[in-house]
Amino acid sequence: MINQELILNQPEMVEKALQKKGVDVNFDGFIDMRNKRVSLIQEIEKIRAKRNQLSKEIGAYKREKKDTTDLFKEIESLKGSITDQEENLKEIENLMEKFLLKLPNLPDEDLLAGDKENNQVIFTHLERPTFDFKVKDHVELATSLNIIDYERAAKISGKGTWIYTSIGARLEWALINFFIDQHHKDKYEFMLLPHILNYQSGLTAGQFPKFEDDVFWLDGEEKQKFLIPTSETALINIHRNEILDLKELPRKYFSYSPCYRKEAGSYRSEERGMIRGYQFNKVEMLQFTLPEESDSAFDEMLNKAKSLMNQLGLHYQVSKLAAGDISFAMSRTFDLEVYLPSIDIYKEVSSVSNSRDFQARRGMIRYRKADGSVDYCHTLNGSGLATSRLVPAILEQNQQADGSVKIPEVLIPYMGGLKEIR
Repeated sequence: MINQELILNQPEMVEKALQKKGVDVNFDGFIDMRNKRVSLIQEIEKIRAKRNQLSKEIGAYKREKKDTTDLFKEIESLKGSITDQEENLKEIENLMEKFLLKLPNLPDEDLLAGDKENNQVIFTHLERPTFDFKVKDHVELATSLNIIDYERAAKISGKGTWIYTSIGARLEWALINFFIDQHHKDKYEFMLLPHILNYQSGLTAGQFPKFEDDVFWLDGEEKQKFLIPTSETALINIHRNEILDLKELPRKYFSYSPCYRKEAGSYRSEERGMIRGYQFNKVEMLQFTLPEESDSAFDEMLNKAKSLMNQLGLHYQVSKLAAGDISFAMSRTFDLEVYLPSIDIYKEVSSVSNSRDFQARRGMIRYRKADGSVDYCHTLNGSGLATSRLVPAILEQNQQADGSVKIPEVLIPYMGGLKEIR
């Protein structure tokens, strides 16, 4: 949630920043509501003060044995006025909250305006792989090697799903275990989370109310419980409505979970097979930090994601996203994009993002300073990593002329010493 004080004191700055995300907004109505709220609070306080004064007079009247009938009538009248004004106040505050919840986070000042066309490639690892034979795509490779079963998955579930079979299942699990070991090594705390979340969790993460239709809601729950779309949605809520001690920060977590995305599956030509699906596996990193440490935390998480990709030996690039391409709740995002030779396209396998205090304000996630005052934490998240595009990249970048695929060296210990799939 955007800081209200910024809107009240620098509305033009906020409007200009949101325009970089492609959002046009005018704050005149919101400022009017804020002013009306202040007036209502002042009026309620005046009525309460008058009621308290009359209550004291009643005591004096009784001691002097005077008639208190009129005083009681006036107090009852004031009580009714307070009730009416409090209802008006609640209505105004609800309208203000609904307005704020629909506003995306402000992008960082150094981001370019616009959408994907203004993303900037800032880093490349290794050269594009070249082949002296006709390359196969990951669907053909996975099918011929009998490591992914698309047909039976479609039979038992539908399009946008797949079954890891035999060595394919071991490869998927090897990736997950490799990532888990690396995050343990870096002193992140491992969390295994519920896969069914409540509405407030989606609201705090910044996915609701705008993206309510992108998740799988449980039948009969009337949008109260939904399947986890990413571990971030659960991790960010661990300290919801809490005040952390200064010495507890930063808090560094990671989690593995399947991710369930209703919006997945546009089924364009470059999104065949495992590139986009309703369910995929991902290891996610998340940090709660001090505001002054969030930039260094961002660099740390980006370097962690890059380290995982470097160790896998895959060609990839890092893109600094333009303001219009970063997600609703984020101020800054760098994507790690792996190369798929068969379609000559880069696909995201990790997004490292800084939400600043946006999610913390929505979830009341705070910390107590040394002087005893309270402020909002900064929150950051990053995929470390998602597997559904890594497996295709491993198959395609490491394919051999005879149709076999070399297993990345770092995964061999997790594969029981197996060095290739054939």
